[in-house]
Amino acid sequence: MQTFKTAIVIGASSGIGECLVRQLAREGVTVAALARRAGELERVRADLGADAGRVRCYPHDVTDYASVPALFDRICEDLGSVDLVIYNAGVMPAVAEGEYNFQKDHQMVAVNLLGAMAWLNPVAAYMEARRAGTIVGISSVAGDRGRRGNPGYHTTKAALTTYLEALRNRLTRYGVTVVTVKPGPVATPMTKDLGKLPLLIQPDVAASGILAHARAGSVEGYVPALWRPIMTVIQSVPSFIFRRTNI
Repeated sequence: MQTFKTAIVIGASSGIGECLVRQLAREGVTVAALARRAGELERVRADLGADAGRVRCYPHDVTDYASVPALFDRICEDLGSVDLVIYNAGVMPAVAEGEYNFQKDHQMVAVNLLGAMAWLNPVAAYMEARRAGTIVGISSVAGDRGRRGNPGYHTTKAALTTYLEALRNRLTRYGVTVVTVKPGPVATPMTKDLGKLPLLIQPDVAASGILAHARAGSVEGYVPALWRPIMTVIQSVPSFIFRRTNI
């Protein structure tokens, strides 16, 4: 079981990210919290009360790829070292039936995938050099199959899962852990207009599951765990049947 003294949470101003910051800080971890909305980051920190001193806020847009190396270096200097990095930033704009919108697809690729690569590449190099550290990427059950509802979102999560697997295959030999976590639906601003969703959980429950997988050094973890057998069944459905469903 791994323990962490310092962490970076990217995508920390609401939902799962906010809960990750809160839980880590209350466990005594010094956390660098990153998100676009500076005011929301400050709210997250202030809400921690006595634990607020463990959180340092860094306003940042993950699509500003060029700024990542310098910001990462600054955070490493501020924290002294970085044990855990969680990439949680993500967007999922609504896509209507019959809508094929490249701008929305581009936004999802820019945040969900390229933002992750812009951050986790330098993190991987840093941890490889240290021969230690844990990287956690928040993928999704949505990436396990190409569903009809939002092709761009499913694609970014499938690509993120593959990227994390490739990092794991590179870094394991250097003592670095790479964890892929696949939550099901979580009650966040991203999902609030999607109607009734199966096995919907609260963001604090999702955060607890993510951190449990991070500590355990899981290769791939589903949150909640019931999604693993469900997705095993869904992945086994032949394409000619699957394409006729509304899943």
